[in-house]
Amino acid sequence: MCWRALPVLAALALLLAGAPDARAHVTLERTQPRAGSTVRSAPHEVKLWFTGALEPAFSRLRVVNEAGDRVDRDDAAVDGANRALLRASLGTLPPGRYRVVWRVVSVDSHVTEGEFSFRVAP
Repeated sequence: MCWRALPVLAALALLLAGAPDARAHVTLERTQPRAGSTVRSAPHEVKLWFTGALEPAFSRLRVVNEAGDRVDRDDAAVDGANRALLRASLGTLPPGRYRVVWRVVSVDSHVTEGEFSFRVAP
């Protein structure tokens, strides 16, 4: 091995070791109620599961009706036993379409946000 290549290889190894892991960004894995679904009875809470742990202080969600009025109880929180689960309780939901809007911060400080909807059948 050429000794001149050793510093270049060492620098390359350090560069690759410091590269962020693409898997570190959390993504929405599944929801309850399911995104885009129609449910026969109104749910009592909304649950969002992510692919990794969330920062509780910076992760939130809200649920709004078709008029844009908030219908969750403003108690969204990361689950203490499963830090990849964000949940919020709901008030009584009449039939209609509801939109869930969320923004979470993963433990590696990356922000992910999105929304989905579900319907409560008459």
